[in-house]
Amino acid sequence: MNSASSRQPMRSVECTRERVRESSPSVSRPGYSYKETTVQKGSAMTFPDAADEREARRQFVRRRQKMVFTIAGSALAIVLVIALVVSLSAVGRFHKQSAGSKPNYGVAVICPPENAKVANHPEVRVRVLNGTNKTGLGSAVLRSLRNRGFNMQGLADFPSKTELARTEIRFGAKGISQGYTVAGHFNDAIMQMDDRQDDLVDVVIGATFNDLVPEKSTLGVGKPIEAVKGCRTDIKELGTLPKFKQ
Repeated sequence: MNSASSRQPMRSVECTRERVRESSPSVSRPGYSYKETTVQKGSAMTFPDAADEREARRQFVRRRQKMVFTIAGSALAIVLVIALVVSLSAVGRFHKQSAGSKPNYGVAVICPPENAKVANHPEVRVRVLNGTNKTGLGSAVLRSLRNRGFNMQGLADFPSKTELARTEIRFGAKGISQGYTVAGHFNDAIMQMDDRQDDLVDVVIGATFNDLVPEKSTLGVGKPIEAVKGCRTDIKELGTLPKFKQ
């Protein structure tokens, strides 16, 4: 048999198109996108350019860094604010404790006369001034002092636009022993000498006032007066005295 006749004619094979899908991972990577593409059989498939891939990675890293810096900066700001508040509170407490630990709360005061004794209460003239915004507090203090035998001279509001922080026992050069006698009934009062010319003692009630010292804890009439530590023996050492407020 002729070899030429025995050969089967070759069929032309026509190129056909088919869809080729790029496989998509179950979890996409940040900075990359995947899509279906249609390519011809025999044609080359395209892949992301290496430069684009590096740029996408750099953008992703920058976003992460920006987020980390923002969170860290916010946390640092909060910590600084808390530290500032705590520091200011500590400073305020320190100043209060420092003033409270000093004799007569840091206010210079005259010493009692030599051999001075606790005055007889009926001979001590006392006026009460309410330096707080608590209505009725002055009246309560007046009644308590009257019950202890003091010669009460009336009640009024202290002439001030702001509330007095701490109770003050105010007296003049003629009422030093009387001022010490009255101050012995208060545990948080400042003794303050002013330029009044009589022996009247003013009790100016402040915001820290709570109650009088129990009467049994006070010095009895005729007992030696205890001088304030660091008191001045000469009135001139006190400098310019505050004006007497009538």
